[in-house]
Amino acid sequence: MTQQPGALSAREVLASPGVKPFMAASTVLYTGVLLQATALGKNVFDITGSELDIGWLGLAEFVPAALLVLVTGTVADRFNRRVVSMLAQAGEMLCSLLLMLYALTDPTSTLPMFAIVMLFGVFRGFLAPAMRPIAAMIAPDGGLPRVIALYGATWTGAAITGPALAGFLYSVHPAMAYGAASFFIGIAISLMSRVKVTSTQVPGAPRPTLRDAIEGLVFIRRTPVLLAAISLDLFAVLAGGAVALLPVIAEEQLNVGDVAYGWLRAAGGIGAALTAILLSFRPVRSKVGRTLIVAVAVFGLSTLVLGVTTSYWIAFIAVMGANSADMISVFIRSSLVPLVTPDEKRGRVSAVENVFIGASNELGAFESGAVSSLVGTPATVIGGGVATIAVAGLWWVAFPSLRKVDTFDELEPSRD
Repeated sequence: MTQQPGALSAREVLASPGVKPFMAASTVLYTGVLLQATALGKNVFDITGSELDIGWLGLAEFVPAALLVLVTGTVADRFNRRVVSMLAQAGEMLCSLLLMLYALTDPTSTLPMFAIVMLFGVFRGFLAPAMRPIAAMIAPDGGLPRVIALYGATWTGAAITGPALAGFLYSVHPAMAYGAASFFIGIAISLMSRVKVTSTQVPGAPRPTLRDAIEGLVFIRRTPVLLAAISLDLFAVLAGGAVALLPVIAEEQLNVGDVAYGWLRAAGGIGAALTAILLSFRPVRSKVGRTLIVAVAVFGLSTLVLGVTTSYWIAFIAVMGANSADMISVFIRSSLVPLVTPDEKRGRVSAVENVFIGASNELGAFESGAVSSLVGTPATVIGGGVATIAVAGLWWVAFPSLRKVDTFDELEPSRD
């Protein structure tokens, strides 16, 4: 049945089987993951004092997911996605525990931390293509945009509590932050076990081939709207991903301590959460494509302000604004992708999308760290904001198929 945006209320969607435990699992999972990411970036910078090492940290997480993209998408499409998600989360919890144990040794080297992050990237590579399509699988007819908005709200809620907790716990000892992250991820595994989804494996299906594995990439290339939406996120955040430099910005540009840094990181979650709440009650229903591109431009403008200011509160508002715009972008892209993708290909498409998103976030972190080590943090952030605005303008002109998308209900799975 065709999904009709806004056809169901948020309360009706939450009453659907599987939605509540999935949202709860997502909330605590992302709380743990973002708590760990906040502490890890600060920990690495405190040990080495190098912006470039923050960049290497992002690259270490991205590379495994990129190398395994043909495997992870196929696994998500052939096996029970809930089981795959739980196993991947167990792997992430193991990585958090390893970071905790290493932090207890009061380390002076970051090499073991990079090794653990690479292992974390392997498990993340399997988790993303298995977990993301579950939202579409459990959504009731007419409720997908609401489910996507609620799913986004779980991440934004976690983006507030995770970083804020990280700031407090890290100020006591980094090991406490990593231990708390493993605790949250463990709770997520328990909650995920209550989500009932059917296996996507077809009995008697032939063994997967290389052609099957690359089908996600081929499908995206042949679907102009999908290619435009995913690549827009890639290049925009690659250019304007200043979040990786927040430890440096907090210490050198704003002159604040660990707790204030934690709240600065949490500011993004606050802005995104407020937007997610608005979207859950008033989803974007018209001028979808134009709204997506404008949101990316606003993200770039907020990034530019963050690079210019030396005021903590202006920086706080800029981070809120950037993530508020990013939340609109995520909502639109996350609704668009499953609507134009057949269910049997969603795992492989999500695996490719995960690499694109990882490229924008983790490679963006590497690019920001590398450039910052050469020209300084303010110039890097300002340049990234300008580049993001330019990307939005280019996509407006180069991808009319995306710009002309008006409503979600005009989108249907492509069978090409």
